[in-house]
Amino acid sequence: QIQLHESGGGMVRAGGSLRLSCTASGFDLDAWAIGWFRQAPGKGREGVGCISSDSRTYYGESVEGRFAVSRDNAKRTVYLEMNSLQPEDTGVYYCGRDYSDYGCPHLESVSFHLWGQGAQVAVQV
Repeated sequence: QIQLHESGGGMVRAGGSLRLSCTASGFDLDAWAIGWFRQAPGKGREGVGCISSDSRTYYGESVEGRFAVSRDNAKRTVYLEMNSLQPEDTGVYYCGRDYSDYGCPHLESVSFHLWGQGAQVAVQV
């Protein structure tokens, strides 16, 4: 079965760090761009970061300089390293597979599919 699975969420105090993992099953990761998105209660899905098939990275303005996306194709896993977390970073974080590398720079959720179940991140003051 082709799917993505997020893990690594949790609760952290403001200024802290978390690392999320997005693990692929049923397909080889190396040919695909993978994006991270988040959704806060009552809000739409926001693009956080994306890594292309050739490891170029793109970030949303609100996380630029604080978050980093990386990939380990041998482990079929894409990571989202989150530093200097703030309460406004709270939400459910999803990873998705780009239909092609075209969607990655634009961080538009309509360009992605195979969403995982999400990982909850809560940042306390």
